[in-house]
Amino acid sequence: GKNCSLLQEMDIIEKQDENCYCYVQNRTIHLQYLWSTLQVKVNSREKFRFEPISEKSNCRNSETVFEFAACAVQILWKPETCTETSMSIRQYGEDVCFKIQPFKTVPYTVRVKREMLDGKLLFLFVAGIFLFHFANSLSRSTKFFYLSGITLGVLALLVFVLLTLKRFIPRHSTFWILMSGCWMASLYFIYCFKENMQWLWSEHRNYLLGYFLAVGITSFAICYQHGPLTAELSITLFTWTLQLTAFVLIYCGVTIPQVAYAVIAVSLCSKGLCYPLGAACHIARKIKTHFKSKKLVFKYLTEEEYREQGETETVRALEELRSFCRNPDFPSWIAVSKLRSPHRFADFVLGFPHVSPAETKAHEEEYGIGSSFLEEQLFETRVQSEQDDPANPIHEDEENEDEMHKQISFPYATELL
Repeated sequence: GKNCSLLQEMDIIEKQDENCYCYVQNRTIHLQYLWSTLQVKVNSREKFRFEPISEKSNCRNSETVFEFAACAVQILWKPETCTETSMSIRQYGEDVCFKIQPFKTVPYTVRVKREMLDGKLLFLFVAGIFLFHFANSLSRSTKFFYLSGITLGVLALLVFVLLTLKRFIPRHSTFWILMSGCWMASLYFIYCFKENMQWLWSEHRNYLLGYFLAVGITSFAICYQHGPLTAELSITLFTWTLQLTAFVLIYCGVTIPQVAYAVIAVSLCSKGLCYPLGAACHIARKIKTHFKSKKLVFKYLTEEEYREQGETETVRALEELRSFCRNPDFPSWIAVSKLRSPHRFADFVLGFPHVSPAETKAHEEEYGIGSSFLEEQLFETRVQSEQDDPANPIHEDEENEDEMHKQISFPYATELL
């Protein structure tokens, strides 16, 4: 109006009579103001009335039913008096006007300050991005299901009650009509409380805390009674709901609507291109692995692994030899004519051990633990190592073990062919 004062950035205005103030938005878009807001603070020693003024003060000019209801409620909705209040003005929103009505002729101060990075806007934007990309996994989480139920019960009580009473509504058309009305009413109540949350919290804090506590506990009890979602259709609908909520958070988290639309479009494209990109990355890895030069990797075996591998390979080789000898094409008569003990060879082919018990016992007595041969070898090797290098006992033990492995042999190896 003509009698309203225009606010500018960094203004400090002191007055004591009733007046209205307006901030006219700058229509030039600057990306540095993406998460920027203007903070308007009004304080005084005495109480005053802070009343926001809508641009459409005449409700008869409202184009939709929602605008008419919003205009009517704003006329009836009178905020409480206070001595200090503040409001946040988005950079590229609508023009904002408000009126200050002091009850006494006491000066009040209006300060306008820019906040380049609004933490609330940044939090909403990041939360929207996170919620969109992890909607599928969050919809299957039990903890997130209970958290979503409590949040829905607190913010949209009518919608939560309607979902609870869904089984008592016989027709689906009636349910969806009621759901649309409950959502519109809930969104409008959220809008009204958001605009006046500061003085509600300062004047009626106990009532708000009681509402949050009572509705939160009741919502958790109802969600716990019904249990988490198990049907795949319900999980899919919950995922879509989370993604739509993420779009709303992204839109509310930036001051430039064009940037919000671009981010939403990129998010949709990235969600749709995840499968082609995954397939392309898989093919690229396969091609890289195919053309990559293979380098020989040597793995050193421990003594226990060496012994186990030797026993396993020996058994496998003996079985292969038996199978080969049982083959009809095997020249058995030529082999028998060249063997020293054909009878023992026949026993071996039929499955008997290739080493007799007497040979095993003689080998253990001669070369086993506690044998005279092993003691002589260890004693001679240790004495010789001490004479050569008495200052390095660790190196001495290693050389003794190497010489012992070289000198110990197995004389009872059976020659089959």
